[in-house]
Amino acid sequence: MLDILKYPDPRLKEKSLPVEAFDLALHTLLDDMATAMYQANGIGLAAPQVGKLLRLFIIDLGLQEGYTQRLYEFINPKIKHGAG
Repeated sequence: MLDILKYPDPRLKEKSLPVEAFDLALHTLLDDMATAMYQANGIGLAAPQVGKLLRLFIIDLGLQEGYTQRLYEFINPKIKHGAG
């Protein structure tokens, strides 16, 4: 199982790189991240939180009341519009 890094671990401040290889290793990482997130009763987890400096994260709001369980995987996300 992957270890989840917690604040103030300095590795969480390192810059992540874009995902370039969409291969078995990426699918395995995403599966392992989901396992770690669910075991920690979390609703989201980013790759840097498990020591992987990649631009990806997963979420599943289904553990909250009123939401259906469904895992979403975001790879190389970009914020197009934002406030502030």
